[in-house]
Amino acid sequence: MISTMGAFKINKTFLFMQCPNACSFVHTLRISSLKVKWRRDYGMDEAIKNDKRWRLCDKIVREVLKEPGHVIPLRYLEKRRERLHLPYKVQTFLKQYPGLFEMYMDRIKPKTQPVPFLRISDRLAQFLEEEKRIKNDNELLLIDRLKRILMLTQHKCLSVQKLADVKRDFGFPEDLISTLSSKYPNLFRVVHDDDNGLTPPYVQLVSSDLSNANNTPLSAVEMMAQEESHNTPLSAVEMRAQEESLKTGRPYTPAFSVRLPPGMVLKKGMMEWTRNWMECPYISPYVDSTHLDPALPEMEKRTVGVLHEVLSLTVLRRMAVPTLGKFCNDFRLPNAYTKIFTRHPGIFYLCHKGGIETIMLREAYDRADLIDKDPLLLIKEKFCELLKEGREKQAKEKGTEMDSDSSEEGSSVQNGHGIEDMIKDDTKIGDEANTGQKEK
Repeated sequence: MISTMGAFKINKTFLFMQCPNACSFVHTLRISSLKVKWRRDYGMDEAIKNDKRWRLCDKIVREVLKEPGHVIPLRYLEKRRERLHLPYKVQTFLKQYPGLFEMYMDRIKPKTQPVPFLRISDRLAQFLEEEKRIKNDNELLLIDRLKRILMLTQHKCLSVQKLADVKRDFGFPEDLISTLSSKYPNLFRVVHDDDNGLTPPYVQLVSSDLSNANNTPLSAVEMMAQEESHNTPLSAVEMRAQEESLKTGRPYTPAFSVRLPPGMVLKKGMMEWTRNWMECPYISPYVDSTHLDPALPEMEKRTVGVLHEVLSLTVLRRMAVPTLGKFCNDFRLPNAYTKIFTRHPGIFYLCHKGGIETIMLREAYDRADLIDKDPLLLIKEKFCELLKEGREKQAKEKGTEMDSDSSEEGSSVQNGHGIEDMIKDDTKIGDEANTGQKEK
């Protein structure tokens, strides 16, 4: 067996082989007494920084799509800037990303003055159709992902609201919940009572066998048989060990891949604790752990396994810490679960960029780039192409306008020109309306 001390000094990416009788040293140190100083990883920080513009644009687009007819008065969107965390005026946003929306004049109410409205552009509508197609092509992947998330919970169910909160993280479509009971009655059902002590409605896993996905509901006897014969899926860690076994022809024990941040060296006590903790038996996050004592190191190993599996199921292999905190009770996470991130810096990275704490799976990244890309990541790439096309088109139009007559510069509203005049008119109309109310 390779020396652990040498693994830290020579190669910071290593995989510990496990021994079922190697937890004696772990018990000699209290977990709460182990402290590791947080160290910044500039490469992984760059991944969050690079997605800042994409996330902002996606948020604005989703806000407009919520409106009836996918149109919204410009002034209404301006009032939502603080909630949307838009750091500048909507007018500035439209100039920076001209390919997303078209502006036109319309009335909010009959017999009122026309004001600027926003609607999605033809190019954005084309992208939305592409997004729907990509998710339809990966429907079985999404169903398997939802199945795994439910199997991580204690009662194999989650509230509809919580699933709606993380649909962007896992790549779920907008109408996933509404189509579950009708399209996959043998896999999921939407429950509207509080039998499990959950706030209804919630989604419950009926069967973990995707081959049973048909339109014929199971009887009560068949449902009980399915519950008893649930096949426990392999976690990401177990699948990696299985792949290594197939490649080498030798048995591999499931173990976490550990890679310390550049320049980080653990103290002797923490290094020994980590080595012995890694040698404790791996506990699958899909196995019932209600019998484990929360104070035991084995329970922390199970908690790390759950967090690792959840991040492995996300599209970007990361999740905002406040979002993850909503599932503490469902996944049986300890109250101080965030300390695990700094206690295991070779497995997780806690990023503070973007105004919110984000937990990232270290093994999934090579600096700012994802190593093994999720199939649904194609949606993000297509959206970034749309943003790039809009900026390139704007640059070409500006080059053409330099040689044209200045009187023609503001003629096209749909291409983003004349926005200032339209907003000025909108402001003037609003001021006149306020003046009229004061006079009355």
